[in-house]
Amino acid sequence: MPTIPWITTGTPETDAPVVIMASRLEVRSLRQVPGFLLTSFVLWRQALKSPGAVGVSLKAELFKRTFWTLSAWKDQAAIHSYARTEPHKSAMRRKRAVMRASTFVFWDAPAGQLPVGWEEAQERIAKERA
Repeated sequence: MPTIPWITTGTPETDAPVVIMASRLEVRSLRQVPGFLLTSFVLWRQALKSPGAVGVSLKAELFKRTFWTLSAWKDQAAIHSYARTEPHKSAMRRKRAVMRASTFVFWDAPAGQLPVGWEEAQERIAKERA
């Protein structure tokens, strides 16, 4: 189960608000796992360099066909900009056919509470999926 730990990419003031985004993405079969993993690394690198990114982490449960993302952004506009920029834009269009339903959750927090732990992110996603 590879996990790329939290990497801080920006340093907002401790009390500055940030938007946390956590996602759960699942592919339909084990056959799609290697390609999705490769794409995940490409998009993780893109996020690290994206304007407005504050921190990023990635977790993959390969045999469960499940991928998790956890990131913090200076605002919602930065998240939307990342999603609309290549290679993310094309990658998600290409991968849509091999994916099951995905779950995304967003919440605000002060930058001083970063990094957010995987346990909290997965709990929030589980509540959203219930």
